Amino acid sequence: MTKNGDPHLKVFTLNSNPELAHEITEHLGVTMGKSSVSRFSDGEVQINIEESIRGADVYLVQSTSAPANEHIMELLIMIDALKRASAGTINVVIPYYGYARQDRKARAREPITSKLVANLLEKAGATRVLTLDLHATQIQGFFDIPVDQLVGVPILSDYFKGKDLEDIVIVSPDHGGVIRARKMADRLKAPIAIIDKRRPKPNVSEVMNIVGHVEGKTCIIIDDIIDTAGTITLAANALVEQGAKDVYACCTHAVLSGPAIERIQNSKIKELVITNTIKQPEERKIDKITVLSVGKLMADAIIRVHEHASVSTLFD
Repeated sequence: MTKNGDPHLKVFTLNSNPELAHEITEHLGVTMGKSSVSRFSDGEVQINIEESIRGADVYLVQSTSAPANEHIMELLIMIDALKRASAGTINVVIPYYGYARQDRKARAREPITSKLVANLLEKAGATRVLTLDLHATQIQGFFDIPVDQLVGVPILSDYFKGKDLEDIVIVSPDHGGVIRARKMADRLKAPIAIIDKRRPKPNVSEVMNIVGHVEGKTCIIIDDIIDTAGTITLAANALVEQGAKDVYACCTHAVLSGPAIERIQNSKIKELVITNTIKQPEERKIDKITVLSVGKLMADAIIRVHEHASVSTLFD
């Protein structure tokens, strides 16, 4: 809790995930900052801050989830408004940092869009970024302002620890996610397995090999982002074919676009555990999906930043 509603700490939200933002303010013990977001008749964003923030430490909560471009423009315009209203610091709280998958030039003549977004945030006037599970950790280096990256593994791990599952194996859906899988495996005192996938040629289904022993085991697949759910459902099917007893899956950021819900519903996945970094519309809420909150984690991080305390203890 803050010190009796510290007047120097202000929290504002935009339209991507107001429910999470209000949960953060409840944990902080502060009221949500007053602002309004409207549109001109041609669709341009208009923002008005409806209280004084002069000299305040402002924390602005906005995921850059779909529609990503709308939410990014809202964020940039709000940062500019805060800067022009003489905010002391502008701390951008981005539970889900979009465009993170475009973090390098994989082919010739491609943009590095996550760097572009970083440039835009800085140029607008952000003084700090607080985020959760960046798709690529090197994105922190795209900024010349402080970036605090929280991790979702402890929240997901504690949930599965409470289920008292037996013979657990933590599964990484690809080689890039091994470090994340290892962190969960260490918390659950379990071994890991890795899905080794490749495409023999374009438009041919992935061929999957499994590195590790999964026969008769309860498998938990962990990833940072689930988008169309193609990889995660193929991985679940491959694990069952190799004799896995049950397959659970979890991720921090549930993008769940296109055919994702249908794929998950029809897959071998017994339960998909996600967090609320991205607001889920009603049509995506199915019995197989469990949503955990990152509200307290983000509130604790805000308090530590505001009080100039260590944020790294939250990684444990």
